[in-house]
Amino acid sequence: MRVIVMAVGDDRPGLTQSLADAIVEAEGNWLESHFARLGGSYVGSVLVELPTGGLPDLKRAAARMDAEGFHVSVESAADEKTPAGKTMGFELVGADRPGIVRELSTALAGLGASIDLLETGTEQEAWTGTTVFRARATVIVPDTMSLDTVRGALEDISGEIVVDFDE
Repeated sequence: MRVIVMAVGDDRPGLTQSLADAIVEAEGNWLESHFARLGGSYVGSVLVELPTGGLPDLKRAAARMDAEGFHVSVESAADEKTPAGKTMGFELVGADRPGIVRELSTALAGLGASIDLLETGTEQEAWTGTTVFRARATVIVPDTMSLDTVRGALEDISGEIVVDFDE
């Protein structure tokens, strides 16, 4: 059985080790993960393969970690289905403003795109001090969709948006 373990807590040494220990105690196999500092917290998710009967052990370990301030939840993973279509990767940069992620996700949904990976952040532009929004994404679009169509939809978000596609 596959499960997704999601964790968040105040950043401190040993958090990943605690999670790895819990997975090993449940005789699980750590398959894939994403971790980052986000808003001062350590946040992550792990895809774990568990043997039959391993789920209660993992949930007990999660409860122990939760009591120590590392909030852990365990959810069943859905059967993995690869969406049909072709993969496109891009970086999008523009002036930050409220709603920009909504506009980006609306544009992608309008294209019938499925988001495979989305990483976003903001940074201060060195010369002007303005806040710049940056997104890095990998999406799956219909096979018949052209790069120009995707670029146009993304650039329509704002005249200030610059989109660079992976080669």
